Amino acid sequence: MPLVPFTDLLLAAQRGGYAVCYSESWDLESFKAVVEAAEECSAPLIAGFNGSFLRHPGRSQPERLTFYAALRFALERCRAPAAFLLNESDDLEQMREAIDLGFTAVMPENEGLPLARYRELVGAVVQYAHPRGVAVEAQLGTLPLGGHLDEHPGELTDPDLARAFVEETGVDALAVSIGNVHILTRGTAALDFASLGSIHEKVDVPLVIHGGSGLPPESISMLIGLGVAKLNYGTVLKQAYLAALADALPRYSFPMSPHEFLGMGGSSDILIAAREAVKTKAKDLLALSDSAGRADTRKQAPSVPSRD
Repeated sequence: MPLVPFTDLLLAAQRGGYAVCYSESWDLESFKAVVEAAEECSAPLIAGFNGSFLRHPGRSQPERLTFYAALRFALERCRAPAAFLLNESDDLEQMREAIDLGFTAVMPENEGLPLARYRELVGAVVQYAHPRGVAVEAQLGTLPLGGHLDEHPGELTDPDLARAFVEETGVDALAVSIGNVHILTRGTAALDFASLGSIHEKVDVPLVIHGGSGLPPESISMLIGLGVAKLNYGTVLKQAYLAALADALPRYSFPMSPHEFLGMGGSSDILIAAREAVKTKAKDLLALSDSAGRADTRKQAPSVPSRD
């Protein structure tokens, strides 16, 4: 199925009263897991990678984006409507490269940037992206950081600033801070629904919630009712992956043959165990967002303009 424009997926979610999941990948196995989950649940999908992680200073060298962009070829053959996102990048050149390589949406990161500088960055991204048929998601406000709330308490999104920002930049979706927390590894976040309602009244683009791993399950329907069309998940998927690896890896010991444990794809393959764990969790998230069953995989969706 051809890729579907990012904005089409979000607007369809708003009309249908559900949210599209962005279940972030970090390697081939996690990418396959979230795609297969969407196919098996007949759910729309936003797949992609984190630009800041790929450029993280802890890496010996930045990852080559071409390796990750090549997965667009597989996503175009996904049996569910899908878009391809480079998430949370603060590097203009990386986002331009992503657009040229075939990502259909990009999200400039605002962490650590003053508003004026961020507005300038977003404006430059929009100017490059929109003529090429690529959508831009931005964020106003910052999220607290799980485990470091005292040092990184976050800042709630101001509704009036949000309206002005969207009008000035022309972004296609806006991520907001309403008490949601990045990298919350246990417990749930306390959300300010009144703040979200005010943002929804003032902003006319689909809203996005990052930090989905820490959302109370009972809050999802309320978020959707207040304009949220996209939910971002990452932490909970990596937790599932690592738990499956920790369970599977002790079955191997030297000098056993490594092949059935790595690369043959059978019941002892640790990568298959990790992939299946991520797929199971991704399916749970698709059901929670009420997007499962929302894709008609019998019909071809409108395609994103060719990158030729």
